[in-house]
Amino acid sequence: MIKITIIGAGSTVFTKNVLGDCMLTESLKDMEISLYDIDSERLEESFIMVDAMNKTINGSRAKVKKYLGVSQRKDALKDSSFVITTLQVGGYEPCTVTDFEIPKKYGLRQTIGDTLGIGGIFRALRTIPVFESLAEDMQEVCPDAYLLNYVNPMAIITGYMQRFTKIKTIGLCHSVQVCSETLLKSLGMEDSLDGRQELIAGINHMGWLLEIRDKNGVDLYPEIRRRAAKKNAFEKHSDMVRFEYIKRLGYYCTESSEHNAEYNPFFIKSKYPELIEKYNIPLDEYPRRCVDQISKWKERKDEILSSHKIEHTHSKEYLSYILNSIITDTPYKIGGNVINNGYIENLPKDACVEVPCYTDGTGIHPTNIGRLPVQLAAMNMTNINTQLLTIEAAKTRRKDYIYQAAMLDPHTAAELSIDDIVSMCDDLIAAHGDWLPEFK
Repeated sequence: MIKITIIGAGSTVFTKNVLGDCMLTESLKDMEISLYDIDSERLEESFIMVDAMNKTINGSRAKVKKYLGVSQRKDALKDSSFVITTLQVGGYEPCTVTDFEIPKKYGLRQTIGDTLGIGGIFRALRTIPVFESLAEDMQEVCPDAYLLNYVNPMAIITGYMQRFTKIKTIGLCHSVQVCSETLLKSLGMEDSLDGRQELIAGINHMGWLLEIRDKNGVDLYPEIRRRAAKKNAFEKHSDMVRFEYIKRLGYYCTESSEHNAEYNPFFIKSKYPELIEKYNIPLDEYPRRCVDQISKWKERKDEILSSHKIEHTHSKEYLSYILNSIITDTPYKIGGNVINNGYIENLPKDACVEVPCYTDGTGIHPTNIGRLPVQLAAMNMTNINTQLLTIEAAKTRRKDYIYQAAMLDPHTAAELSIDDIVSMCDDLIAAHGDWLPEFK
């Protein structure tokens, strides 16, 4: 029997999506589902929902179990075929609030703060020790399992696991599979959606739509560039940063404009506050989303959990397709996060890159891309520098690598002096307290 374990199963909506997809997949209908979390209330909510969905979806015969707390984690993992991580160490409160409020005192503003920047650095530093411990448990009780990681900061967490543990790890995001669809719809080019051909590669949240052609092989980029420039010039919309990428760099990027606004030194600048309005940048967006999601979940929870029938339609997540591909030896193409090893020639070999991968019964196989256009590789490198230094800080437990990661973060460095960067890092270390390991 195939056993799937979700670490962080209290992420109820995500758990519903990926497990609902699996229940709709013929090869997974008899699976064992192991739900694990450290929050008893959220775990129970997810268990009720998954159990009801299992009884509702036609043909699903899953066996659903729940496990609570660190003492039960090995039991949850034992003999797993696939382990899915969707946890958030420190939650919205206190840690996400800390990640935003302390930098704000130094004049450093963020939008999302979960992938790069000072927020991404500290999220990684408190999350990696949990993954280290998880890897030890997996090595003991399910050493052959695949770890499918959805936790941000994706490149840092996945890169750490692939470099320093023996666990078969792949990093998965939501942005690759919706990138070109989002772009074409926003430009009124829906007629080109069916049968389109595309190539996406780079790093997580900054992968590049390198090629896009219609079903007849016609290059769509000339028309995309024309329409994107016109839209940014005459219309206020939510994707202005990525359309500016098209204008200045020539290519569109996988992740949203609110994310990419803080991955560079160009858009959030205290010296030029008018840029926030010009590019329609939502500062403090992630804390706002957290508050909104918590509120909406409280409103909908009783309705969802009291229902004895929970329907599901297949989402766009890769997970169920990957599992089916490996189980049935059916080839499938994904965008995956892997250690570079030369797949992108002009990025470092120890960087975690996002490239097309093929899955089948023998595993997950990244493809060679060659060289990125030099300006795109350069943009990726500004992020990779911080990612690699954050990994070094997590591995060595040395503060100087934390400082250096922040110093080389493009947005942080554009706003603060070196002394302020070091002081801010020290304040964040003190404020996080026991959420962080001890650094020397």
